Amino acid sequence: MTKELQTLHNLLKLLVQDLTTRVKKMSSPQIRSLSWGLMTVEGSSAPYKDCKVWPGGSRGWDWRETGTDHRPGVQPADLEEVLKKGVDLLVIGRGMSEALQVPSATLDFVQQKGVEVRVLQTEKAVAEYNKLAVQGAKVGGVFHSTC
Repeated sequence: MTKELQTLHNLLKLLVQDLTTRVKKMSSPQIRSLSWGLMTVEGSSAPYKDCKVWPGGSRGWDWRETGTDHRPGVQPADLEEVLKKGVDLLVIGRGMSEALQVPSATLDFVQQKGVEVRVLQTEKAVAEYNKLAVQGAKVGGVFHSTC
């Protein structure tokens, strides 16, 4: 009987570990640090200049992929990847000096997907995003870490 109990205990331990891993993959990673031109995100070994985050992951935000520039600013194509991850809320960080524009057409695009959007200066955006991530919200974001 002792051997069976030990086996059952080991199976329960594995189940708890598996569930913990699954939950962690489903939650939005916290942004661990932010400074001019440098961001670190939980679960990523490499730092980012600009980044995209969503429940279960993150990656660098390369503006060249969509032709984004400070003006006209964030394009719907910059946000599609994050929106496809099933977020309920999207936070956009406009940069330390808020140089990155967010056109009303981009905001309309997000809202038409049924996603709430918050646009803030990047330090405030990161604080808001992290607060929501800790609360377990299905939050995503795009953040510009310089001007």
